[in-house]
Amino acid sequence: MLKTHISHVLQRVVWSFEGLSDCWKEERSLRQWALANAVSAALTFAFEMSTAERAVIIGFGILVMAAELMNTAIEAAVDHTSVERHPLAKRAKDVASAAVMVTAFAAGAVWLVVLIG
Repeated sequence: MLKTHISHVLQRVVWSFEGLSDCWKEERSLRQWALANAVSAALTFAFEMSTAERAVIIGFGILVMAAELMNTAIEAAVDHTSVERHPLAKRAKDVASAAVMVTAFAAGAVWLVVLIG
């Protein structure tokens, strides 16, 4: 029983890394967010801030990347369903993109709050 559970967990980890790897290769936006996060994380050490503030800034950056991964998944699912233009397909893609934008705004707001104090 435990062996089966561990096997399933490991399988999910492999699938997750396959998804991340595929998105990394195919989606320029994920690579751009990764670069933005690397710069953001480096900047947390250029400013005087607490460990908790650094953690929140870095954590929100990672959430932006998670939102981008979900956006990519939704776009792939919509594209798989149909290549025809449809208002609901556009809505799904636009809303998923908006989720990335809102998450990025939240990350920016965290930076502002930390910098302003």
